[in-house]
Amino acid sequence: MKNLLQFVRTKLADGFRFAVWLCILAMASQSSAQTVIGSELAPAATNAPSQFRSDEDGWLDISGFMDRSYGFAPIVFPITEPAVGYGLAGGLAFIDKPQGEAQAGFGRPDMTAVGGMYTGKGSWGVVAGDVRHWLDDRLQTLVGLGYASVNLDFYGIGDDRTLRDEPLAYTLEPLGGVARAKYRIADSRWWAGLGYTFATTQVAFDKPAGTPGLPAFESDSRIGGLTPTLSYDSRDNLFTPTHGTFAEATPELFSEALGGDDEFQRVGLILMHYLPLHPKLTLGLRGDANLSFGAPPFYMRPFVYFRGVQAMRYQGEHVAQAEAELRWQFWKRFSLVGFVGGGTAWNDFDRFEQSRSVVAGGAGFRYELARKYGLHMGLDVAFGPDDPIIYVQFGSAWLRP
Repeated sequence: MKNLLQFVRTKLADGFRFAVWLCILAMASQSSAQTVIGSELAPAATNAPSQFRSDEDGWLDISGFMDRSYGFAPIVFPITEPAVGYGLAGGLAFIDKPQGEAQAGFGRPDMTAVGGMYTGKGSWGVVAGDVRHWLDDRLQTLVGLGYASVNLDFYGIGDDRTLRDEPLAYTLEPLGGVARAKYRIADSRWWAGLGYTFATTQVAFDKPAGTPGLPAFESDSRIGGLTPTLSYDSRDNLFTPTHGTFAEATPELFSEALGGDDEFQRVGLILMHYLPLHPKLTLGLRGDANLSFGAPPFYMRPFVYFRGVQAMRYQGEHVAQAEAELRWQFWKRFSLVGFVGGGTAWNDFDRFEQSRSVVAGGAGFRYELARKYGLHMGLDVAFGPDDPIIYVQFGSAWLRP
């Protein structure tokens, strides 16, 4: 279930941050003789700096708005993921201003989001998440809760020739949450943490149990597990980094003793590096590996997921993938982006059996929306083995809080 909860939460969080932009446009269109203060309206100070325009170059910039505390804003956002269908997400979102040395990897902003989604395939869900920093940026907490009813297609684990062209339709109904805390080691950029995941999930295939190719499953299953983490973060900003490194190792231990039905383990490794080739040219490199051991439910097996690849289509006992992105800020606040990636899902770690590989790439554009925060937004169009996929990006496509 954590696969699905993380996927839904990521999609909604991306949407929530983008939709703040829509609310900002609505606020900016109000009379310039008024300014919003909390939930009240008051006359604008004649010489007050604009919250929606840069004093530096006169372009649209929301740094001033993000510096103020406005509470929650209503939002709406399109869902473009083929795995769950096209639809809408909506709710409330808030991004607090960073504190202290945000450019040095410290003082990350607090973020809160709550909302729901619905797609044309009949999938729907509700989710809430909060990322917060305490003790002068030494402690970070993350809490996520969600419920969903998601209609998906099962293509098998690894290279299943029967299901590759004729997948089985099924519905997942997970209810659960994730809680995590991590602590900064001394004054370094290293963090050590511990998380806990618990969820109950109902699984229903359109075909009866016993159908050839159908995985063994219970109609109701539970997972409960602990996730120690060790991470390093030297990115110059959270949203659209131009230099620095993010690395994280997350072994996951699921057990009956921790509230689940099954004993299994997963290991996640991620490395991202941003290299400035020129003041206006940034190369980003990302590599992931996700390994699973024991007997997890089929929906807890890792899957290849990057731009241009349908979520949860290429599953295996183990997954490895890499993606590269080049961003060129060619004129004022505008950038062009090109990206390409490849990934493999396979079974049997020793013999690399039943492997499936996929390659995808594409291009997009960005606008520097909040210079103080290093925040760019825009659109990506990705081309892979299936239909083209459009992504709305608010910050980096590889966003990690």
